[in-house]
Amino acid sequence: MFLTIPTLLTWARIAAIPSLVGLYYLGWDMATKNLVATWLFVLFAATDWLDGYLARKLNQTSAFGAFLDPVADKLLISACLLVLLSQGRVDVLVALIIIGREIAISALREWMAQIGAARSVAVHMLGKLKTVAQMVAIPFLLYDGRLLGLIHTRVWGQWLMIIAAVLTVWSMVYYLRRAIPEIRAKAR
Repeated sequence: MFLTIPTLLTWARIAAIPSLVGLYYLGWDMATKNLVATWLFVLFAATDWLDGYLARKLNQTSAFGAFLDPVADKLLISACLLVLLSQGRVDVLVALIIIGREIAISALREWMAQIGAARSVAVHMLGKLKTVAQMVAIPFLLYDGRLLGLIHTRVWGQWLMIIAAVLTVWSMVYYLRRAIPEIRAKAR
């Protein structure tokens, strides 16, 4: 089902990612770039929720949609981390941990599917918590200012990103621990 409404929303989210990155190359002042990037990220994150909701509501779930949605999420998170890294708002080690984990776990899931053990690395609550921490940290870091005159978003975003990195490592260890027995069993 390549052309359902939910899948089209996911494709639109992927296609729109360069606009978020590209706006940092415009001649606008940094505060405007930050505000627009924050709103774009929030919009993209909302379409992530909306495509899943519509897929269930319209009974348009598909294996392709289930594949494409996390790919779109990973592309969005990675693109934002690279923007934040270029702006000095996220540490290179944190970005490397998060992006590296996404690549490693995606490869692990592919491998586990090939050996018939995909259920052992199914999405877990740790992975969901990691995603929530990232989805809150990123707009805070993109905004990079005072929210409502009270919240210094860079400080809060950096702390949330550190929490996300810890959850990233923790969830990776969890998935690897679940996969190793399956891998050993298939090797025999």
